[in-house]
Amino acid sequence: AGNHAAKASTGFAANLRDAMYTNIQTYSFSNIDKYSTAGLVTRLTTDVTNVQNAYQMIIRMCIRAPMNLICALAMAMMINFKLSMIFVVAIVFLVAVLVTIMYHATKYFNDVFPKYDTLNESVQENVVGIRVVKSFVREKYENEKFRKAAQNIYKLFVKAESVLSYNSPAMLIAVYGSILMLSWLGAKAIVGGTLTTGELTGAEAHDALLVAPEVLLKSALSIRINTRFKISSTRLLVSAIIIHPLLVKYLLH
Repeated sequence: AGNHAAKASTGFAANLRDAMYTNIQTYSFSNIDKYSTAGLVTRLTTDVTNVQNAYQMIIRMCIRAPMNLICALAMAMMINFKLSMIFVVAIVFLVAVLVTIMYHATKYFNDVFPKYDTLNESVQENVVGIRVVKSFVREKYENEKFRKAAQNIYKLFVKAESVLSYNSPAMLIAVYGSILMLSWLGAKAIVGGTLTTGELTGAEAHDALLVAPEVLLKSALSIRINTRFKISSTRLLVSAIIIHPLLVKYLLH
């Protein structure tokens, strides 16, 4: 599965870059003014890589994990419906936490794109005009300009990753809380004669099956960057792909 997912995502990224580069060659002057060179470089490199990682994550985790989650929850309900409600509460808690984290982290990741363009623009200007920079002894100014651009990206990512760091505590609370509640209520049910030891053991085994998909989904959210970051990358890529030359507009006037 990992091999096929890697091939599929890599091929998808290669085709996407080729389509974007081919379409950029057809841009009119109006399109070139709208999309800066630094922005197009970011679309062809960083954003394509983000979408590639998101695609690989979707075909490996975001499809398999929900299926495992549903099947494990169904089996737990077949063993004991009341005890399975513990898993339902844990899942709802995790979903609420993940949605809240994504909501608060979105603004930080969306602000990263203009900063990336500024960083690429700084590098491009310095490399293209390196002789001018050296002739006027502007190395210190260019270094400071690049440092500020890199520092802005660093600060935004620190804020975003700080929000994402709440994933692990929420996951541990849900996992160990469900295990404790399952053991406690299961022991009381065994004493009352409404549950057997084998059924409790089976429910605890399904608890592990329920935890695994949740861990995968948590990893899906935390891989490199936030999922919203990938969605924003996709939007920018689409805007760069579907744009067409506007020569016809000027010919009609």
